Amino acid sequence: MKNIQIDDLLSVPKYRQIINSIYTAISMGELKLGDKIPSLNQICSEFDLSRDTVMVAFNELKAKGIITSIPGKGYYINSIEIKVDQKIFVLFDELNVFKEDLYTSFLNSLDAQSTIDIYFHHFNYQVFKDLISNSVGKYTSYVIMPATFDFTSDIINKLPKDKVYILDRKKDDLVDYPVVYQDFEQDVYDALKQGLDLLKKYTKLIMIFPGGKEPEGRLYGFERFCDEEGFNFESIRNVQNREMKRGEAYFVPSDRDLVRLIKMAAEKNLKLGTDVGIVSFNDTVLKEVVADGITTISTDFKVMGKTLAQMIQNRGAGKIRNQSSLIRRNSL
Repeated sequence: MKNIQIDDLLSVPKYRQIINSIYTAISMGELKLGDKIPSLNQICSEFDLSRDTVMVAFNELKAKGIITSIPGKGYYINSIEIKVDQKIFVLFDELNVFKEDLYTSFLNSLDAQSTIDIYFHHFNYQVFKDLISNSVGKYTSYVIMPATFDFTSDIINKLPKDKVYILDRKKDDLVDYPVVYQDFEQDVYDALKQGLDLLKKYTKLIMIFPGGKEPEGRLYGFERFCDEEGFNFESIRNVQNREMKRGEAYFVPSDRDLVRLIKMAAEKNLKLGTDVGIVSFNDTVLKEVVADGITTISTDFKVMGKTLAQMIQNRGAGKIRNQSSLIRRNSL
């Protein structure tokens, strides 16, 4: 039935689903001022509901001035001035400094009526699955960060399709959902192109790539750049037992390894940005001051949070890339 959606699998009461359906239809422009809505008898018949259930919904809508009844004719939209409180489910992979910036920006960009429940799956697939399954029907919007998980459509499809937003990574099986994402391969490639003038003074470029939760696109972008520009390069899993040499530039996703590299350079009296280079991923305030400034390849997480909030509030669709850039500091 047009404008009314009832799902028997949802834990949301049927009368509330009727109310939510009317609100959604108004907000999407499917119901306009003066439009007639399905009758009480039609809804009862279509969804096998009692008259009392439908009347509870209609009475609440009437009390709020959203609909009005005309004796002998039916119910009509009386107002399209609705304020539906947003209750948003947010599922991140983990909490860190830059994810906190993203979340804070997202929260500050929402209106005052919005509330957020945030969860973390910590790259545990069962936790990811359980959190989504337990959230069905409880929220007006769902923000999902699949991270390293592929083939999650069977799980995410349990949620209302028009209320789901994917964050951080585009996934081939989730192409039907709106997404705010990073293109890790292209971002690294573009950032290295931006820093080509600085990189030319180094004889070897080294990507520290431990795998696991790190996006493989970063490694692909690094390798593509080095191949095209003719750099001598190498990828390693960690810096343990590594002897740092003059003329090397390191690209490091882990802040723990970043600290190790800074210590290694100091122990060998190698000056950052002159003798050896270091480029970190994901900018933080701390990296502005550590070791006189660490060069980073980073997206703007505050912009990402704001873009996501705007997408949800405007019921936007599409795929928005949150681009990264090279932030030049003294370590390169």
